[in-house]
Amino acid sequence: MIKAATTLIALLLTAELGSEAVEVRDRGTVDLSSFECRDTPRSSLIQRACYDRAQAAMIVNVKGAYFQYCDLPPATFDGLMAAPSMGQFFRQYVAGAGWERRYDCEIRRMPGY
Repeated sequence: MIKAATTLIALLLTAELGSEAVEVRDRGTVDLSSFECRDTPRSSLIQRACYDRAQAAMIVNVKGAYFQYCDLPPATFDGLMAAPSMGQFFRQYVAGAGWERRYDCEIRRMPGY
């Protein structure tokens, strides 16, 4: 038992740490090495939120699927993390609907935006 535990600890200490990547809807594989990620166990809608302050980009896991949002101000991310209801805040200030999808990466790349 002690030998097995020692071996496991040695493997964990010598294992290479690789960056994490996730499959983001409509974007493909995204490397999270530049993102600060937080699990969100108090939300039934959002399981995890990752934010890259330098790029103002957020990747969020909504009910098991990852989505990316662009040009999202740090104050909006901080507001999401502090909101009494993360789901309501997310739907109202981040995801939006139709023309209100202000942080949608695809819309932000449209000519004339």
